[in-house]
Amino acid sequence: MTSETKRPISFSLSEFAGSLGDFGTIIPLILAVALVSDVNSRYILLFFGIWFILTGLYYRLPIPLEPMKAIAVIVIAGGIGSGEIAAAGLILGVVFMVLGYGRCFCVIEKWVPESVVRGIQLGLALLLFKASVDFVVKDAFFFVIGVAIVVAFILLVRYRNVPDLSSVCVIAAGVIGGIIIHGIPPLSMIPPPQLVFPIPTDFPSALSTLVLPQVVLTIANAILATSLLTKDLFGTDVPPKKLSTTIGLMNLTSVPFGGFPMCHGAGGLAGQYRYGARTGGASIFAGVIFIILALFFTSPQVLSIVAIGVLGALLVFVGIEMARHSLKTDSYLVTGLIGILSLVISITVGFIVGMLAVYLLMFYRKRATKNTT
Repeated sequence: MTSETKRPISFSLSEFAGSLGDFGTIIPLILAVALVSDVNSRYILLFFGIWFILTGLYYRLPIPLEPMKAIAVIVIAGGIGSGEIAAAGLILGVVFMVLGYGRCFCVIEKWVPESVVRGIQLGLALLLFKASVDFVVKDAFFFVIGVAIVVAFILLVRYRNVPDLSSVCVIAAGVIGGIIIHGIPPLSMIPPPQLVFPIPTDFPSALSTLVLPQVVLTIANAILATSLLTKDLFGTDVPPKKLSTTIGLMNLTSVPFGGFPMCHGAGGLAGQYRYGARTGGASIFAGVIFIILALFFTSPQVLSIVAIGVLGALLVFVGIEMARHSLKTDSYLVTGLIGILSLVISITVGFIVGMLAVYLLMFYRKRATKNTT
């Protein structure tokens, strides 16, 4: 298979199970952003749903969508309003539309070694493990239940040829647990859309506070690492420039109407694949779920109904999947360095130090070779 456009789209139970594979990352971020800022969770969910469906139809692979993590973390930390968020999304939309044309990513791929991209994958795996620890502390009981369900399905898949529906069962257990703990939440209908107009002063603030930290993370993880992982998992080349273009489009068309800045993500791809996603059908399933949530189930009580322990369980096994692929590196030193720095400081710092390490190693090796000859 040389082109992802020739792949069929499946709507099997496995695809449905895989569609839930990244919910443990997406839902907590959306919930936290909605609770601490003036953005409307209904429209975040709505545009996630629309673009999940569009990417599933376009790529015909389970190419995931995620909130832009650097922006989400800064927003959660406080002091960022919807105007600055919208300004950041518009700037990033333009940046990645421009990068998606011409030979920009040919140059970027040439100068960013595979060991650096693998290091970003390892850093994401470690961050997923760290996030799961927070869930364990808050809800150890349902974390253990979630892990037990996933392990049981691993054994059933291996020895009884049973489809891997672990994510469906884990989410179902979390919903049942949430209802038992919190009761049945109220339903609410989505209100009419409202345009979000950033004012001129929002743009300089957004550029320095939100855009610059996010650009490096998006190029490294959402584009380069996702493209590389697609080759690992499906043997299919999804060019970075194509991923960049869809990131640009989704932000330019969603953010002005209340959406949150979005990108693709290697972690999400690993998560969906781990739980059964193999075609664009998983993305379409995810899109339908998000649209239903946006239209009818968008109160904070509904979004928080899933017992968070089971989300932590999902994150652990997504992290394992991501770490496994990060080990396919040609330099364990560089990949390990980036992974540790990404965990301890940030992915941006890990990326920069990793790039410096690669070229310093190349310089010293050339110098050593010249001296020996």
